[in-house]
Amino acid sequence: MFDTKPIVSAMASIVLMRTITNELIPHEVLNIFQSALHHLSRHFSAQFTIVIEEFQGRARNQVFEAAQIYLGTKATVSVERVKVNKSEDHKNLSFNIDKNEEVSDNFEGISVKWKLICIEVDSSRIQHSDYDSSPLSEIRSYELTFHKKHKNKIFDSYLPYVMDIAKKIKQGDMAIKIHSNYYDSWFSEPPKFNHPMSFNTLAIDEELQREIVDDLDKFVRAREFYRRTGKAWKRGYLLYGPPGTGKSSLIAAMANYLNYDIYDLDLTTVGDNRGLREMILGMSNRSILVIEDIDCTINLQNREDEEVVNNEHNKVTLSGLLNAVDGLWSCCKEEHIIVFTTNHKERLDPALLRPGRMDKQIHLSYCNFSAFKQLATNYLCITEHELYEKIEVLLGEVKITPAEIAEELTKDADATECLQDLIKFLQAKKMIMVERIKRVKKISKKNIIIKNISKQRRD
Repeated sequence: MFDTKPIVSAMASIVLMRTITNELIPHEVLNIFQSALHHLSRHFSAQFTIVIEEFQGRARNQVFEAAQIYLGTKATVSVERVKVNKSEDHKNLSFNIDKNEEVSDNFEGISVKWKLICIEVDSSRIQHSDYDSSPLSEIRSYELTFHKKHKNKIFDSYLPYVMDIAKKIKQGDMAIKIHSNYYDSWFSEPPKFNHPMSFNTLAIDEELQREIVDDLDKFVRAREFYRRTGKAWKRGYLLYGPPGTGKSSLIAAMANYLNYDIYDLDLTTVGDNRGLREMILGMSNRSILVIEDIDCTINLQNREDEEVVNNEHNKVTLSGLLNAVDGLWSCCKEEHIIVFTTNHKERLDPALLRPGRMDKQIHLSYCNFSAFKQLATNYLCITEHELYEKIEVLLGEVKITPAEIAEELTKDADATECLQDLIKFLQAKKMIMVERIKRVKKISKKNIIIKNISKQRRD
């Protein structure tokens, strides 16, 4: 049988020595001695530790928040105990390591260890943050430990890498919101933007769609380009064309593709230029400002016109709008996309259309065969059909919007019957168009005859 007497005797001796030490040696001396031992051990240790506290005064430490997001991607692999949560503003579940758990990571051959430290305290002694007024019962921090010879690499490369990865995760996980204005301010609780439109289902010309996606990709990667060239990181799009050609759908697809919030601005309720500027400044980074039907929301006077425009109580001017989206104030935010829509491009002031304001002008015209095939895929779940050739010919002869085609494709569940009805619809539109052309020619011919008779009488 194992003899426990030596162990018990040793433990008793340790307790006795500790008691005698505490009674005979002043606490101040003990603290100095312990501090010296700790300093000595650190001097000979090869490890270096960075402490990342959750708060800096009343503000939340962004490095702590980034570490929390980043380690959530490692938690399910590296530890045996994790925390899981999901908020309404996020798309996916998020994972966090539990207190005192360690996570190992490797960066360019350098091994590091993360540990979450939680110290329980009296909540009444903690200064709460501006973001959370609930009582706290613990102080949290992360300890990042690694070999001291890699200190510069960790500071210069690893921590910026963690911050960048966390930023991308956070941006991709945030639910899109659509903001609307009430007079000169945005509503404080915007709803989620649940529009399902994407570039995979958008019914526009296939080549035009590729061009738009490439342009968006180039924009989001161009931060250094805009800084190097001294330009505000923003891009303007003018979407123009007949009603029903997909302008609003394109905006929805852009927002879902980029995961950008939408700010739908109603100019008719904005009081003046200053209020407009404050609203633009109130937008978040990575967002889309949308002003639909820019030509008919308010009377933005063409600067070449001599007649003075009366907007009654609305005092927003064209110059005020131009300065808000393209003046000095426009550089106060980053990754802004500005979208104006109109059915009548010719009505707009040329100053609104110049490059730098509307960098890309996108004409959304009547439905062509490429857009039709996408609509057929969306509504009928087919990619090919024997009637496609006939439909292609008719679409080349008839002006019809994607919205009209979509309406026809919802009338019958059977694909063949639906396409047959669509052909009849297109043929009827063609006949109407032919009759209209005949009437126009007849009127023109009649006017020419009348004109010739009048001329003969004068002669």
